[in-house]
Amino acid sequence: MAIAPNTTFVAGNVYTAAQANAYGFGIVALGTSTTSSGAVSVETLSVTSNSFTAIANRYYKISYFEPALLFNAGSVLYIDLNIRITNIAGAIQQAASVKISSADRGSGISTVIKTLSAGATVMVGTFTPAGGGTATAFHSAATPAYIVVEDLGPS
Repeated sequence: MAIAPNTTFVAGNVYTAAQANAYGFGIVALGTSTTSSGAVSVETLSVTSNSFTAIANRYYKISYFEPALLFNAGSVLYIDLNIRITNIAGAIQQAASVKISSADRGSGISTVIKTLSAGATVMVGTFTPAGGGTATAFHSAATPAYIVVEDLGPS
């Protein structure tokens, strides 16, 4: 991952579009959820980003955060946090796991840096209790789940 930095500025030079495009564009999509999931035992959609137009040959950092994952019942060993493209059936872009045990809770984040295909894009965050049993993703106005997409610059 070699990102060419802007290091060739000299007093008197003209600032070009190519130089401007070498910078990251910052946050290009964000989605939040303040609605809790209820007790689930299967992969569940948690949060969806707004649609954005991905540009080919640029790096994107996609982060999905769950503020409060709660054990409900059974033998949940961990909770998978998946970043998917488009919807819950879309291809997994990144997976992370949060260890959780009986009567326990935790928070977790899944992050990936990658290029995307050009065009309209939506990212989603899903969670899955693993090992048997149920878990809840608790969200509120004070503890929202989120998925954020940041443009880091050219690949």
